[in-house]
Amino acid sequence: MQAYSHETAFARRIDHWRCAEAIRQGSRSFHAASLILPAKVREPAYGLYAFCRLSDDAIDLGGGCPTALPRLRERLDGVYEGRPQPHAADRVLADIVRRHAIPRVAPEALLEGLAWDTQGRRYESFEELCAYAIRVAGTVGVMMTLIMGVRDPRALARACDLGVAMQLTNIARDVGEDARAGRVYLPLNWLRDAGIDVARFLADPQPGDAVRSVVARLLLEAEKLYARARAGIALLPFTCRPAILTAALLYAEIGREVERNRLDSITRRAHVSTPRKLALLARAVAVAPLLQNDCAAPPLAAAAFLVEASCSAPVPKPAPSSALGEIERQLLCVLDMFERLERVERYGE
Repeated sequence: MQAYSHETAFARRIDHWRCAEAIRQGSRSFHAASLILPAKVREPAYGLYAFCRLSDDAIDLGGGCPTALPRLRERLDGVYEGRPQPHAADRVLADIVRRHAIPRVAPEALLEGLAWDTQGRRYESFEELCAYAIRVAGTVGVMMTLIMGVRDPRALARACDLGVAMQLTNIARDVGEDARAGRVYLPLNWLRDAGIDVARFLADPQPGDAVRSVVARLLLEAEKLYARARAGIALLPFTCRPAILTAALLYAEIGREVERNRLDSITRRAHVSTPRKLALLARAVAVAPLLQNDCAAPPLAAAAFLVEASCSAPVPKPAPSSALGEIERQLLCVLDMFERLERVERYGE
């Protein structure tokens, strides 16, 4: 484990292994992309993912239990007070927030967004939807940026853009799945503008032209945010850029698959093939060094509180590493991972 400070670590090696297992089992593609990250970033990234997964499961599996969120907040109390509960994710998170000065507002906002899910919230406007997306996805982007040692407000704003873009893509892909579960995340005023009655749609979700137009509108907003986010990747450490750009390209490709499916995300589910993932990975490795910070846009209004809180406690940036050699080694690992994913998808191995 990397020595981020001289303080005694809460987490043990087995705790980090358990967090890595959580991401391997929970998100094969994200795990593959994360292999390109330098080890000093990858290990805390696994811990952050384990916390997010723990929080999501606790609130989701609780089925709206009123004690689920307070219990998670109690665990956060322990993390931030230096007395984590005896769980791997808690101990690892306690190290992460101390060593990388993660403001509590970030994980708190994440928990708030997850709680909104259990409440069955619907979002009247795109701006309200962005407030939700900032909480469940923008917070993760900000915490990852801090783990990379970057506290530039421009990079943090673009990390929020990327998180929101990814969440909008998820929503566009899962319209049918959400509707069959009685949920709708598409902005209600957009649905009214398209002449869609929400109650009727939920009772019988069908991929009509009106729904397709709303999905197209959402993907257009996501694409704008992906374009803005790419400028922020140029502000990240050199060795981190390929992994983050890979994640951005993979998610944007999901949106393009929705478009190739004629914007039908009700009877079909968009899927990016492993060969296409490999092509996007190669593109990310080639393009990442050429990215430029050419976006001066302020953060999304819904993200301003998160950017401001994250800039308040600067920490030293990590020492430079042997960038090219590390990227080459991690690239070989991720290529092997994608090849194994392809075998699983084709042959069920």
